[in-house]
Amino acid sequence: MKADMVGFEQKLARQHSALDVLSVTASEVLNRVPADVWCTVLLDPSTLLDTGGQNVAGFPDEYLTRLFEIEHLEADDPGNLRDLANSAAMTSLLSRSTAGRLDVSKYYQEILRPQGLGDELRVVMRDGPRVWGMIVMCRESGAAPYTAADEAVAAQVSRPATVALRRSLLLSGVDEGRIPDAPGFIVVDRDATVRTASQTALSWLELLQDGAPGQARPLRAVISAARRSGVARSRALTRSGQWVALQAWSMDQREEQLVAISLGPPEPGELTAVILGAYGLSEREQQITQQAMRGHSTERIAAHLNISAHTVQDHLKSVFVKTGLGSRRALVADIFFRHYLPSFGDGPLSTDGRRFA
Repeated sequence: MKADMVGFEQKLARQHSALDVLSVTASEVLNRVPADVWCTVLLDPSTLLDTGGQNVAGFPDEYLTRLFEIEHLEADDPGNLRDLANSAAMTSLLSRSTAGRLDVSKYYQEILRPQGLGDELRVVMRDGPRVWGMIVMCRESGAAPYTAADEAVAAQVSRPATVALRRSLLLSGVDEGRIPDAPGFIVVDRDATVRTASQTALSWLELLQDGAPGQARPLRAVISAARRSGVARSRALTRSGQWVALQAWSMDQREEQLVAISLGPPEPGELTAVILGAYGLSEREQQITQQAMRGHSTERIAAHLNISAHTVQDHLKSVFVKTGLGSRRALVADIFFRHYLPSFGDGPLSTDGRRFA
């Protein structure tokens, strides 16, 4: 098993995109823990909304709208994503969340059972409180149940996968071609059918990882969240590894349930929290790093956070170790030039500060 894990970690080290990391991880888990239906999900750790993934062997499209409603809009089912994120678990079994009574779960009744599926295993890629992605694995009703050994294997695989997934999110930033340089606007109805859309919005949708208009998973997730809370924000990766910011507003509560969504380039500061989280920085380390990136002195940071200058310096030393950078200047340069201005040659800039390749 140890030799297998070394080979798996070496394979992960060769992956540069988040989707490739998820694909390699799913293959590793499925080789040891068979499933009849499975999919991978990339999550925004700040909102827990889907930002992409792979659904080749997953649920048919006709189930996805209701799935997002249960997961993001209602969010009250046993073992739902938000409960899972608030725990420390690396795996979750629906049969355990329901105490062996699958019928109490809307998710089972409306998504799994109609497809002839029984129990579901979720493999979580988490770093402390942050959940970056997961693999959803289902077995047919009547198949052998998942075992403690299955969960142990899944948990063992998820740990290096989390490191690789975070690393992959730090490698994106260069545009492979022209991208829309302004936000677009789209309105969808109850079934996520597009009622109206600007050409810029359609251009952004084409760039999303699995995006037919109105059906892209990141779009469905933010729509469901907006129906729950009125307004929702998220970020998603395009197929080429670029970030797109999504914001959705529920327009009314009538039968049509219209939702308006803005899609466009994120503001330069909007990705900072995600980037610093991907480096594995603690909440306090992120606070101090963001202050340092604004050019604040140690003394000013200490006064702002009500801690000693010595504590600030200790946290910065930890930041330098985690990022592999030796100074504040190197840290600021790395984040800015890698994620906002990754090439130095001549060429046009997009509105969010990245150069076109």
